[in-house]
Amino acid sequence: MKKIEVKILNPEALQDAEKMMVAMARLTQRGHAIHDMHDFEELLNTSYQDSTVLRMSELPHPTIQKFGIINVAIVGASRRFLAQITRHQNEVKFMSGSLQYSDYSAGAAYTVPYEITEYDAKHPSATLTGQYLEGCERDKEEYTHLANLVGKDAAGYKMPQGMRNVLLISATPYQLKHMIRQRTCNRNTLETQYVMGLVWEQLYELSPMFLDCGPFCTRGPCPEGKMSCGNPFKNGAPPRALLDERFGVIR
Repeated sequence: MKKIEVKILNPEALQDAEKMMVAMARLTQRGHAIHDMHDFEELLNTSYQDSTVLRMSELPHPTIQKFGIINVAIVGASRRFLAQITRHQNEVKFMSGSLQYSDYSAGAAYTVPYEITEYDAKHPSATLTGQYLEGCERDKEEYTHLANLVGKDAAGYKMPQGMRNVLLISATPYQLKHMIRQRTCNRNTLETQYVMGLVWEQLYELSPMFLDCGPFCTRGPCPEGKMSCGNPFKNGAPPRALLDERFGVIR
């Protein structure tokens, strides 16, 4: 997991999304003052402060947060993460490396689950990481054998969930905030928490829209009820602090 990388591909879109969000909120209150395109453009280009962005993003009107698209690249997360994160479909698009078209016979790599890395770090004589990777390599050898006989599409069924992948997420600010809140929760796998924490960490530095979008438990009672993990995160803690505390072995 320590080799997973995340990058916001179009950081300029954050400023555009902020501008549109504030302008759309103002539009609802000032429609009577707009008589031509000049009036509208004047409204659109009216200055605002970060505090205005934060206040608008907290309003129960998600539509104003949907006038922008943010593209996020994730390199090195597993296909298990891919299976989990692609459950989000509203206003979100995904593009991923394909087991049908890509040939991983010579280039497959694997995400080591955090629990395994942490176990080996706490037990100097442990070799869980090596055992895990050896098992993955055996799967790759079988994949290569099958690919030569029946093609890489059918052989793809043999590849483990831990295989590293490349994923592009394209989403509105509102949906990204929802994904971060839901997927940094302890009810998710540690890898999913970590990856979405990395996404939040970058967005947090780019726009006040993302200052207040940590796990649901940082905003009120846990919506999981009896299924709660019982270990809520610190309210108001920035993403870097949450990541450092939870994933210290790889940070």
